[in-house]
Amino acid sequence: MARVSTSARRATILVLVGIVLLSSNLRPTAVSVGPVLAEVRDAFSMSGPVAGLLTSLPVVAFAVFGALAPAAARRIGIHRVTLLSILAAVAGLLGRAVTGSEALFLVLSLLALGGMAMANVLLPSLVKLHFPDRIGRVTAIYTTALSVGLTAALVLTVPVAHAFGGWRWGLGAWAALAIVAALPWLSLVAHDRNLERAPRTITFGQVARTPLGLAMALFFGLQSLQAYAIFGWFAQLWRDSGYSATVAGLLAGLLAGTAIPLTLWLPNVVARREDPRRVLYAVIAAYPVGFLGLMLAPHDLAIVWAVVVGVATVTFPLILTLIGLRARTPEGTAALSAFTQSTGYLVAALGPFLVGVVHDTSGGWTWPLVLLLALALPLFPLAAYVSRPVMIEDQLPER
Repeated sequence: MARVSTSARRATILVLVGIVLLSSNLRPTAVSVGPVLAEVRDAFSMSGPVAGLLTSLPVVAFAVFGALAPAAARRIGIHRVTLLSILAAVAGLLGRAVTGSEALFLVLSLLALGGMAMANVLLPSLVKLHFPDRIGRVTAIYTTALSVGLTAALVLTVPVAHAFGGWRWGLGAWAALAIVAALPWLSLVAHDRNLERAPRTITFGQVARTPLGLAMALFFGLQSLQAYAIFGWFAQLWRDSGYSATVAGLLAGLLAGTAIPLTLWLPNVVARREDPRRVLYAVIAAYPVGFLGLMLAPHDLAIVWAVVVGVATVTFPLILTLIGLRARTPEGTAALSAFTQSTGYLVAALGPFLVGVVHDTSGGWTWPLVLLLALALPLFPLAAYVSRPVMIEDQLPER
């Protein structure tokens, strides 16, 4: 019995390490281009529309490849798909760092992003499969790793590029981290050896016809829209308010860093409560408070509002926690995750665009903040609905 217990404990640790390493790779693939975009454009003589396409690829990948993840996992196994997703990211990251072709750079970027998009969708299902009684705790761990990976990519890509002689090193370095992330999954694919060929019980399309699926997707989309707009524009907001580029960047870093300790704590709180509405309401309320504050005192109280808005961004790990709590099986979790995230990211793509249009039209930041505040308000009734202890399997349309 002791040997079995020790073996099981080692397997659990290996899965957890694999999930953490995978999570730390999900955002560098998408955001590492941003810090060196000017150099990439110069290298390929890239036009504005092509650069716009490049920056839109993450949304395309999450929407398209994310939707395919559950079917792929069902056909060949969730652990095998996860490993293949990481290997696709490695190939894409390495390839785009050495290619001299603009078209190939875009294709390889999409390959890397597609791999990470599929892994991103499968993570809640992996947590449900291996840690069904610790969804909140493990979700907190992996979303924290995701936040650390995001911050590292934004902070380290340029220094690495400068240290080793160019943007190709800055982008290619993230392939090394992806290779490390693949190592645990080489062993974990053994879980898929005896893959059951049971009839499919829940599909992407079925989830799309449920009230819970629609509410989860809209909640995910609106909170992601806020995050895209905040991280895309708030540094410029603070620069326009009188801060230098360096200080504005530090304020954006403070905003992102505020979420990390809360990400470690609140998902577990939500998972343990029968009615998590108060927690969700408190976090969501930070959006209108922060936006109103930025309208009134964007310069003098910038640090305060950066922290407040940082609290609001914790809606992201909370909705991921709820994905794991609103399905009974790993398959149901995968289908709900695929629909929620792929559809939600399409909604989220509108955020930076709408803020940019309103900013250009109004010539200031008041009306863009009013827009973001208005788009945050629907999160309250959506939070009330997704907090109900309803399982996606209970709402499936009869076939």
